[in-house]
Amino acid sequence: MVPPKLRVVTRDGVEDDGALDETEAPEAVELARALSEVEAAEAGLAPTPEQRLEDQRIVEALLFASPTPLDEAWLAQHLRHGSDIGALLADIKAIYAPRGVNLLRVAGKWVFRTAEDLGYLLERHAVEERRLSRAALETLAIISYHQPVTRAEIEEIRGVTTSVGTLDILMEAGWVRPRGRRRAPGKPLTYGTTESFLAHFGLDSVKDLPGLADLKAQGLLDGHLPPGFTVPDPSIAASLMPDELPLEDAPDEAETGEEAEEEETAEDEAVEGRADGDLPDGDGESKPD
Repeated sequence: MVPPKLRVVTRDGVEDDGALDETEAPEAVELARALSEVEAAEAGLAPTPEQRLEDQRIVEALLFASPTPLDEAWLAQHLRHGSDIGALLADIKAIYAPRGVNLLRVAGKWVFRTAEDLGYLLERHAVEERRLSRAALETLAIISYHQPVTRAEIEEIRGVTTSVGTLDILMEAGWVRPRGRRRAPGKPLTYGTTESFLAHFGLDSVKDLPGLADLKAQGLLDGHLPPGFTVPDPSIAASLMPDELPLEDAPDEAETGEEAEEEETAEDEAVEGRADGDLPDGDGESKPD
C-alpha cells in the first residue's frame, strides 16, 4: 500500500510535486502554522510572540501596581503592539490560577486577589471591622434585589420603619448611593448599590447574587415558605429608569413634611445612635403607622 502524500504549495502559489511521507506530516503542519504567523506579523495583522509577551508583561505590571480593579479598555490603551487584551487577561488568569494570588474579574474589572485557600494567612493583618446590624443587613439586601428603591418601599418590604441612620451607615461604607428621585409626590430619593459593593462581596454584577434555589441549597430558607414566595431577579441600570428624575433636577422649593421629619430623625439618631461608636441596630425601629 502506498503511504499518503502531502502536496506542498509555496508562498508564490506554485505547487511542488515533491511529496512528503505520512511521518513527516506533523512537521509540515507546524511549519505551515509558523509561516502563517510570521506572515501575519510582517503584514501588521498580528504581533509577534515577542511583542505579545511584552504586552502581557505590561498588563501584568499594571494589575500588580494598581490598588483598585482596572477595566479592559484602560489596559488596552497601554499596550504597545495592539495585542488582544481579552486573550492576554485569559492567559494571565490561567498562569496565576494555581499560585498564591489569582486574577479575578469583579464589577466588570480585573484585579489580583490572594488565593481563597490562603486567606487565613492574612487574617492577622486585617483591620477588624464592625459588624452591620440586622436592620442594616436587611436594608442592604432589599436595595440589592429591588433597586432602584425608595425608603418608603424599603419600609413596606421590611414591615418596620427604617431609620435614616441605617441608610447613612450603608452610604458611608460606600455600598449604597442615591440614584435619583422617583416621579411621585414629594419626589423621594431612590437608592442603588455601587461598584464598591460588588468589589467587596466579589461579584461581577448584581445578577450574581444568589437566587431562590441557591438560598434553599445553603439552608438559608426554611421549608415552610408562603405560597407564591419568590426572590426578585436583581438587576441594575447605569442610567436612570423611566420613573426616576436626576438628582440635580430636584426642585428648590421648601422641604416637604416627610423630608423635614427625616432630617430631624437623622439629627436625633446622630446624637444617641452613634454616641457608643457602634452601628445602629433594629431595636429602636417600630411598626409604621
